[in-house]
Amino acid sequence: MIRTFSESEFLFIVSSARWTLLLTLLSLLLGGLLGFIVALARTSQLAPLRMLAAGWIGMIQGIPVLMLLFLSYYGLSMGGVDMPPIVAASVSMAIYASAYLGEIWRGSIQSVAWQQWEASAALAMSRAQQYRYVILPQAVRIAVAPTVGFIVQLVKNTSIVSIIGVVELARAGNLVNNATFAPFKVFGTVAAVYFIICWPISLLARRLEGKLNARRSG
Repeated sequence: MIRTFSESEFLFIVSSARWTLLLTLLSLLLGGLLGFIVALARTSQLAPLRMLAAGWIGMIQGIPVLMLLFLSYYGLSMGGVDMPPIVAASVSMAIYASAYLGEIWRGSIQSVAWQQWEASAALAMSRAQQYRYVILPQAVRIAVAPTVGFIVQLVKNTSIVSIIGVVELARAGNLVNNATFAPFKVFGTVAAVYFIICWPISLLARRLEGKLNARRSG
């Protein structure tokens, strides 16, 4: 029996956004931590570390995120490691994020003028002190816009995890559409929720970028 698209269906779609947000947050935290390590390795003075980080970035960026999801969920289960769908989704999305964030932050670090490295070295700063007090504060300003742009893409890319049964926003919309056969209302609602999530992130990025630039000018 075909159901009508009512308030309960609408609330089901909206409430499922919490899983989209949770997955994005977990992916960003785990992927950001790994991506920061990758970025530091990519800009290291040690050639083996640079090669290892470059290999990681090239390998992950060359594999569709769907394949990472399959490997995390189905592949590991065949090896005796059973993970709940939300955990497998978080791991695969974090691995995906680490490569892209690592490359974004690598570019931001290397965008800092080389004279800043020379000046800080002349002050007898260690490599860690150079990063902490001179390089990273400037790299953060450069990285804000591309990082937030990637976060917006990450929110939208979470829709792919529906394939392993995670009932996030896109999966909820599909379930409701199968029951109501009202695609315009259903997917219009899904699109609106995605917009409500992503648009404030973009606005926040502009505000942060403006404040950082103003602080730099001052």
